[in-house]
Amino acid sequence: MDEQVKTPFGNFPEVRRAVDTVAELAGPVAEALKNWDADLARSVLYVDTDPELADTAVFCAAYDVPAEASANCVVVAAKRGGETTLAAGLVLATTRLDVNKAVRSHLGARKASFAPMDTAVGESGMEYGGITPVGLPAHWPLLIDAAVAATPWVLVGSGRRRGKLLLPGTAVAALPGAQVLAGLAGLVAGAGAADVAG
Repeated sequence: MDEQVKTPFGNFPEVRRAVDTVAELAGPVAEALKNWDADLARSVLYVDTDPELADTAVFCAAYDVPAEASANCVVVAAKRGGETTLAAGLVLATTRLDVNKAVRSHLGARKASFAPMDTAVGESGMEYGGITPVGLPAHWPLLIDAAVAATPWVLVGSGRRRGKLLLPGTAVAALPGAQVLAGLAGLVAGAGAADVAG
């Protein structure tokens, strides 16, 4: 616990390994870290942040985080033949998840859209504005834009609006059920444009 932990970027008041801060995390996130590969789990850092500054553009300015190192986790509802499948898409904050084309096509859905807030929160067990790819339901497809996986370190939600997680892009790509896809993100939409969930 006395180990000095530093972040690869940003200016945060408190930094710890996420496995040492499970009480600060949403239940599904803490559980996922406990059951994940030990080395990968230890690579995840937790930074304490103000929940009032959780939206991407504000957060990046307040904590000196480059937008291109921050990612948004968006919950999508894909419909086909009367059935709705929930999935998550992870894209850099400088881009927007291409729900109508890339996600819909990959999931073989007739229609895809952002999931309603109450559905995203209720089904993930995480807080709105803090949904993270770590600890999502195992049956959800987790679609990760290739640019996220290629990022040395990426900042994502912690499952709560307070705090964030930092982890290597390679660790994100190794999450259970992760599918790394090229072209998942659309044109630059401004930091925070896709901040529906995390």
